[in-house]
Amino acid sequence: MKPTLVILAAGMASRYGSMKQTDGFGPNGETIIEYSIYDAIKAGFGKVVFIIREEFAENFRNIFEPKLKGKIETDYVFQSFDLKPFGIDIEIERAKPWGTAHAVLAARDAVKEPFCVINADDFYGRESYQKIADFLNNEVTDSQFSMIGFQIDKTLSEHGSVSRGVCDVDADGNLTEIHERTKVYFKNDESGNKGIVFEEDGRQYPLQAETRVSMNFWGFTPKIFELSASMFKEFALSHTDNPKAEFFIAIVAEKLIRNKQASFRVIPTQTQWFGVTYVEDKPFVQENIDRLVDSGEYPDNLWE
Repeated sequence: MKPTLVILAAGMASRYGSMKQTDGFGPNGETIIEYSIYDAIKAGFGKVVFIIREEFAENFRNIFEPKLKGKIETDYVFQSFDLKPFGIDIEIERAKPWGTAHAVLAARDAVKEPFCVINADDFYGRESYQKIADFLNNEVTDSQFSMIGFQIDKTLSEHGSVSRGVCDVDADGNLTEIHERTKVYFKNDESGNKGIVFEEDGRQYPLQAETRVSMNFWGFTPKIFELSASMFKEFALSHTDNPKAEFFIAIVAEKLIRNKQASFRVIPTQTQWFGVTYVEDKPFVQENIDRLVDSGEYPDNLWE
């Protein structure tokens, strides 16, 4: 059974200023999503599930179906505000959906095989898909999940601070804790050498370049739907008065680890991650993709 690629694409990209999920970055206007799917096909994935808002559906199908037909099975599921499927009868007013782990739950009827979850607007690199495919084909169980661990120095933007999930990893290579650092950036030291810091409580703290971080690239079995659904109900009912509270995948992971219900293998990669947090990041992403095309990593036109 081939694994499935689940793509989180329901966000509104407020800092980017437009729908970056469908913005063109490749030589022929390819989206970042297309490079992710191309790499996943090469790694042996058999299906891609787009998690989107229902109002995005026609646009997504028009963009992706002509290119992917005959290459990989596709499906579309919608992240909504309806809480009734989780046994919650009250309405909780919100301006945006409930976060990444809630989004994953939208795929519970569409995914019956081991799968990985990625962000729509992140370029993870070929090696990441090969490594997660190997894990999903050979090691994943209902109590052994995984995440791809990137080096923090390969994930930062030159155009502003970013949030990163900084990982603690034990001697066996398993995740023990994720520390959400909301303001991480490059900073030159007194000698002019580039370093990395994060801010907390008005102070700056250094981070080592090789520190592993989560870029929201996870590997699961469908068991995760059952495990996280009850957590979401509890989370939603405890945040009825907080319209900005989000139910992140990292919250689920940490609770499963704490309760000894599952472990998460941190699969290291040396790949350069790049994404588009800010519109100023777009030329950098385009330059990196052009470089990969010129080196032969990708064809000039992905789908010809």
